[in-house]
Amino acid sequence: MAGPKASSQTTPSNTVSALWKSYLHQTPDRLKFIDTFLAFIVLSGVLQFAYCVLVTNFPFNAFLAGFASSVGQFVLAASLRVQVNPENRSEFKDVSPERAFADFALGSIVLHFFVFNFLG
Repeated sequence: MAGPKASSQTTPSNTVSALWKSYLHQTPDRLKFIDTFLAFIVLSGVLQFAYCVLVTNFPFNAFLAGFASSVGQFVLAASLRVQVNPENRSEFKDVSPERAFADFALGSIVLHFFVFNFLG
């Protein structure tokens, strides 16, 4: 029974390691910063949801506002990442990185205005 050689096998850990190295070396710092912010938003949303499920959801409108804020901010940041990615330049020819950030900032202000009003 001849199996594949150990050196030619691709294990999940090797794949993840290669993906991580590629991300670190090929991704611009600007996108890494946005990715870190996206990870923080996801962590914040997960913690809010876990608190609501495990502890209490007494001011339910506060939970809804906070969770909606996390989801909305994630969507805005993800669209910012897509627009400032150099590989997507052909898709967003008319949008400069500065314009994309201005759209992100204005969208964040409007989002948080609605979230604040939802709190009551």
